[in-house]
Amino acid sequence: QVQLVESGGGLVQPGNSLRLACVASGSDLRLRATAWFRQAPGKERVLVAAVSWAGGTTSYADSVNGRFTISRDNGEKTVLLQMDSLNHGDTGIYYCAAAPVATMVRLSQIDDYESWGQGTQVTVSS
Repeated sequence: QVQLVESGGGLVQPGNSLRLACVASGSDLRLRATAWFRQAPGKERVLVAAVSWAGGTTSYADSVNGRFTISRDNGEKTVLLQMDSLNHGDTGIYYCAAAPVATMVRLSQIDDYESWGQGTQVTVSS
């Protein structure tokens, strides 16, 4: 089981950028699909971005497509979420998630991920 720790959240004004980082320990992220989910107070946790374990496939929610970019570092120990042109709808707790090794997952399905970070708060407010 891989342990995940997120960082990089904060309070920003609309139009600004943030970069979230998810650092893996206990294992690395090779052969694991990895995703970022967002949860607003009183709402369900929903996918914002995901990357597959092979083939370089990425998936984004319609609301962030073109503004957010998910990527891995060269050592595959860190997953980044670059968030540009932030708006009020991007507010929430962002969670990093990883799937089992060498597993083809349904990228938007929470149940297909087995490892979760503690979350980092992103607040977009003027």
